[in-house]
Amino acid sequence: DIYHMQIMEGNLIRNITDNLEYISHFHTAGNPGRQDLDDAQEIYYPPIMKAIAATNYNGYVGHEYRPKGDTITSLKHAFFVCNV
Repeated sequence: DIYHMQIMEGNLIRNITDNLEYISHFHTAGNPGRQDLDDAQEIYYPPIMKAIAATNYNGYVGHEYRPKGDTITSLKHAFFVCNV
């Protein structure tokens, strides 16, 4: 859960790459508030997703957050942000 990793540890890319063998899938969410992956959040997902892709990870990335507006529009944006 990238959201909780940011809250508890920070250093997202290093922690993900150092511990990938223990990770079966990823969850995204904006921080603070566990909301949309937008410019109001402190987590910038494109470099995180690029780092995950560079490890040849072949699992799932789920979006687990509370959209502020229309759910479908929000999920389309989350897909766009994370599709590297």
